[in-house]
Amino acid sequence: MRDNVEASRFELEENGLLVVANYRRGDGVLSILHVEAAPPLRGTGAAGRLMRAIAEQAGRDQIKIRPLCGYAAAWLRRSPEFRKLIA
Repeated sequence: MRDNVEASRFELEENGLLVVANYRRGDGVLSILHVEAAPPLRGTGAAGRLMRAIAEQAGRDQIKIRPLCGYAAAWLRRSPEFRKLIA
């Protein structure tokens, strides 16, 4: 996973294609605005792998995640080990 600070998005490259999560940071909270995978990656779990990497990094940095994106919210709810990160 790469944090593209200039574009305010996390990126994960798989098979030359990107999965991205647009974000906004503030007051110890990482707001996930939108998660999107390139069409050939949809249904492969790539977006879930990106969310796991984001959640692991947030845990290490001791920050909360505010999932404004429906996919990010559902992923966090389905992931018991990361629910404590929800702001």
